[in-house]
Amino acid sequence: MTDDRPLASIHSDTLSAQIDPLGAQLYSLKDANGRDLLWNGDPSVWSGRAPLLFPIVGALEDGRYRLGAKTYALAKHGFARRSLFTETGATESSVALRLAASAETQESYPFDFELDLTFSLSGPTLTMAASVRNLGESVMPASFGFHPALRWPLPFDRPRAGHRIRFEKDEPAPIRRINGDGVVVPEGFPTPVMGDRLALADDLFVDDALIFDALKSNRLTYGADDGPQLEIAFPNTPYLGIWTKPGAGFICIEPWHGIADPVGFDGDIRTKPGIFEVAPGSSYAISMSITLRP
Repeated sequence: MTDDRPLASIHSDTLSAQIDPLGAQLYSLKDANGRDLLWNGDPSVWSGRAPLLFPIVGALEDGRYRLGAKTYALAKHGFARRSLFTETGATESSVALRLAASAETQESYPFDFELDLTFSLSGPTLTMAASVRNLGESVMPASFGFHPALRWPLPFDRPRAGHRIRFEKDEPAPIRRINGDGVVVPEGFPTPVMGDRLALADDLFVDDALIFDALKSNRLTYGADDGPQLEIAFPNTPYLGIWTKPGAGFICIEPWHGIADPVGFDGDIRTKPGIFEVAPGSSYAISMSITLRP
């Protein structure tokens, strides 16, 4: 329980997880021996654990966006991570939660939506599936992102310096960076990925996140070469962020369908990079999974 909110608990024969209805945030993920795979949200370092990003990913230029003739204010990463979701179903191995539009959300995002999240465990795999539904009568622009903070190092007695990310494919394209206002600078930067491997080191993150916007891979593995690893699959997100605070005990591996504003962007949100559009009466599905590989 956190702040008097009961956490939803699910389990398989290999993993157990808890989900906080505030933000529908993955709150803990443990292996069969009770070892924590997820960051603990230490507020002295970073209070997040695995926030959900909706209806935008990243920051807006001047904290505002334009929709037609109107302008709206919306905080970085949107409001879902600070909103209370309602549980809509549960079994021993899965739980479903929903955030519906309200008068409060429509002040900053004037659409009638439902955001559904389903967390399910099957053996060594946790699947997090999101569905963005448009209940209104006009096309709805949106972005969505996952932001799980995984332990670095993982709890398997391997050194922090030995951890790396191995992509499904070689990733030679330049990466992107954000400036001090959180918006994407126009130039690309040489990728630190060597072939398909990214050796993790704190100095990679002195200038904030690594942003991949020309990604070839839909999955990766994270961990030490000689220990258990986590396989991360993201079948339908075209962007990936990798981030930590230098020296912190976590690495965030973040599949996104969306990205922060480019520097100076002042167009309609429907033309913002990474936006998807949901037709009236339709929904848009996005998922990721985390699999513990021995």
